[in-house]
Amino acid sequence: MTELVEHIRYTADVVCVRGGEVLLIERGWPPHKGALALPGGHVDPGETSRVAAARELAEETGITVHPDTLTFVGVWDAPDRDPRGRYVTAAYLATVPETTTAHAGDDATAVRWVPLNTPGPLAFDHTHIVATAREHQSTPHQ
Repeated sequence: MTELVEHIRYTADVVCVRGGEVLLIERGWPPHKGALALPGGHVDPGETSRVAAARELAEETGITVHPDTLTFVGVWDAPDRDPRGRYVTAAYLATVPETTTAHAGDDATAVRWVPLNTPGPLAFDHTHIVATAREHQSTPHQ
């Protein structure tokens, strides 16, 4: 019997919230080039997903947060969530002051603050990640 080997790539995404808005990037590369998405990317060797999330947020938007301030939202691992192959992401919530500004960097060609309740269609499964983070944000945690 032939055993199939599946290569899994590990990523981290950030739902960055400022007041009632969420920060999105315009993707500069395929897949979904030009589409809006959450800031995020690959977890590098030796990194945790939390550290990678903070790093990717800074690289793509210029917003710096300490990894310990990120709130874990969940893991998204559907086999077909990314057309490039199997990608598993850990998503985090970052809440920043309402005066926070962002600028495009790294893989982002633009950044945009959009209403958290209606971010519109997003690349990959990011609409679902935002919805889950919004629910997470409004639920008291112990």
